[in-house]
Amino acid sequence: MTTSKHSLVRAAARNNAEWCQAMCRSHGLASEFATNAWTAPTRTPVYYPDAVTLAPGADRAALLARIDTASPGSSIKDSFADLDLTPAGFQVLFEAQWIHRPAGAPATATDFAWEVAAEPDALRAWSIAWDGGEGHADLFRPELLEDPDIFVLAGLSPDDRVVAGAIANRSDAVVGVSNVFAPTGAEAWPGVLDTVHRLFPRLPVVGYEDGDDLAVAVRHGFEPIGPLRVWLHG
Repeated sequence: MTTSKHSLVRAAARNNAEWCQAMCRSHGLASEFATNAWTAPTRTPVYYPDAVTLAPGADRAALLARIDTASPGSSIKDSFADLDLTPAGFQVLFEAQWIHRPAGAPATATDFAWEVAAEPDALRAWSIAWDGGEGHADLFRPELLEDPDIFVLAGLSPDDRVVAGAIANRSDAVVGVSNVFAPTGAEAWPGVLDTVHRLFPRLPVVGYEDGDDLAVAVRHGFEPIGPLRVWLHG
């Protein structure tokens, strides 16, 4: 990995950890940053890790001491894919690639009208569309709207229903995009990127994807910059 890509991975990992912290805070859960990792001492909301490493070579014992491994389902985002957590009872849940897109890169035409969902009712409509009936629409709480660095992006149908969306969270040097969704046969990325460019024209975009979703992101101007691994405690 080049020095430039290494720096981008660090920025992407930090941005992602800040998003995880914002989600925990919206649920009334404490968490903290240290030099090598962000951690939460109690179980985090569903789909969110209990730790995100911020630098390569994180100390395994110190990391595990800062999270709850007694409760089932604890997880760690190994941002540099350089930890072996198997001896501690973890198994690999999935592997992915951090991705990066330069600031100001043009986006293609969008399928939907896009806006920032800034009110609780708009967030609720976004959450229901994101959830798709899986039973986790309450994951995104109104407290998120109080965070000045969190932007809920909603793609609207002609009758003003939320049908696509994403979350953008701003850091000092990058803006992260996550929770991207769209109807079958449509793509959210063009509208997401156009909206992000209007909000943050000077910031590059980062995130992570795997499989077919990674291929879609690459088609829309992203470059894979380094592997990550998510570990789940068995």
